[in-house]
This record gives sequence, structure tokens and C-alpha cells, in this order.
Amino acid sequence: MKCSICGQPAILNLRHHMLRLCAPHFMEWFPEQVARSIKRYRMFGPQDRILVAVSGGKDSLALWDALLRLGYQADGMYINLGIKERTCHSQTSDGLSQPGDYSGKSLERVRAFAAQRPGARYQVVDVAAEYGLNVPDLARRNHRSAKMCSLCGLVKRHIMNRAAYQGGYAAIATGHNLDDEVATLLQNALHWETGYLARQAPVLPSTHPRLVRKVKPLARMYERDSAAYALVQGIDYIYDECPYAEGAKSIFFKKLFNQIENLSTGTKSQFYLQFLKARQQGRIAFPQLEAGEEDDAPRSLLRDCDKCGQPTSSADLCAFCRLWEET
Repeated sequence: MKCSICGQPAILNLRHHMLRLCAPHFMEWFPEQVARSIKRYRMFGPQDRILVAVSGGKDSLALWDALLRLGYQADGMYINLGIKERTCHSQTSDGLSQPGDYSGKSLERVRAFAAQRPGARYQVVDVAAEYGLNVPDLARRNHRSAKMCSLCGLVKRHIMNRAAYQGGYAAIATGHNLDDEVATLLQNALHWETGYLARQAPVLPSTHPRLVRKVKPLARMYERDSAAYALVQGIDYIYDECPYAEGAKSIFFKKLFNQIENLSTGTKSQFYLQFLKARQQGRIAFPQLEAGEEDDAPRSLLRDCDKCGQPTSSADLCAFCRLWEET
């Protein structure tokens, strides 16, 4: 197998792109694709400061690396949710077996990544230290353990937006890849979640001065692309899924789409891009964003949270602050 560009031995066959690349050309190709998405969807400009949500996984670290290589002012942010591993235990100095620290291991990857890249800056928010409880304990206290993924999402969105606004960042960049997007799109379409379908796009514009724009520069990139980039670039990332993601519907839909992709190469890309095109051309339309989805609600529905001051569509406290008020 030869590289489509130079004819040297290729390390990767990108069937979905009809492209075979050697290591040097793949390392050029990946950041170029990120740059194209940024330009195509007008995510941010060359002088904008970007806050990258990093988890220690392959996608967020690959994105951060690509943005730095492209010359963007991209700072990382890791939110320590206090998640422990459910099945893997580690020995402590006193010989007792303790649950492995999933969040701690993820943070180690972020620190190691930044240490290898002079000038890379990042910040860490420890939820337990700042708010008194880690997310699993918060879920147990509020009897929401069955909805850990949505709870984590709410906590991360609030903290990221606050940090981005206070830090003067133009956008929050996340590592959502094409596999993530098509799995979410199919799940929402099957249940006709019009509020979520209305918001699914590579760019989620700001609807309020204190709500920072959200962007997904990897939205057109397959998961295996970012995994290959991390491997070739020598990025050490955490391989395991979050312990609370076990049995998640998103994983099921990813596996389902992988089967379809194996039978019909390019289906993932066509499904997602044709959805975006149909919406842009007005062939499909969705109602006004639903009240209560305060990250994206129309500005006319937003007011200041009585406690934290962040925009909310609620009458008093935002959804995040209500979490800490519940008993």
C-alpha cells in the first residue's frame, strides 16, 4: 500500500476519504482538515483565543495538538469530576485495595501532554474542591445516579462557559468527532428530539453576551482519524471509556453505525453532512429552541441566575445552581 501523495509506504488507508497516507503526509493532512472545518463553518479567527475542553482522551488531545500546530491561541481546560473506576482497583501503600482514580489518570495525560509542548497552557477545575462534592457523590445525594452522563454534561457546560466568559475566550472547542455526531443525530432523530436536533451543528452560536460560542472542529473527522493521529504523534491518552458510560445508548449507536459503515463506506459522513445541508437549504426545519435549554435558549427568554449570575431561562436559579440546592 503506497501513499496517494508521494508513493512511499502508507501507514493508513482512509477508505472513507479514498486516501492512503504515509506518516509525514498524514501528520500534515489531519491539521489541514481541522483548519478547513474552522474556515468552512467560521468557527473563529486566527487572533481569537480558544478554550479547549480536554478530557485526557484521544479526540480532545488530538484537537488541542492540531490547534497548537496551526498556530492558534488554544488553552486547555480539564474538569476533575472525581470519577473512580468501578472494576479496576489499585494497591495503596498500606496494602488496601482502593478504586482506581479515573479522573486522576485522565488529568495525568493532560499534564504530560502540556509538559511536552512548550507554551501550552491549561487550567484545572476540581469540582469537589470548589463545590464540596464530586459528581458521583452529587448524583447519589440527588438520586440521579441513573442519569450520570446528563449530570456530567450539565456540570461541564456550566463550568466551561463560566471560565471561557471570565477568561475572555472567543469560543469553547470540544473534541466531538463524526462518530459522536452521527450517533447523537440518529438517537435524536429516532425520538424526534426537535430541541436537540435544532442545535446539532459544528457551531453553536452565542445567544447571550455571557454565553460563549461552542465549536466542534473534528465534527467531520472519523474517530479512527483522531485515534491514528494521536498514535502517530505519540500522544499518550487514556484508552478506557468513562466507567459510567457503560451501557450508554451513544455507544450502542456508534457500534451500529460502524456495522453500516463497514457495508457502505462513507455512510457516516453522508448522513451527517446531508442533514446539515437539508437544514441549511430549508428542506427541514425545527421549532424555536425549547425553554429550559439555557445554553442555547433565545436571548429574550434569558435572565440572570439569582445565585451565580449566568444566563438562564429559569425564574430564579439556573439548572447548575439548583443541583447544589437539592437535598
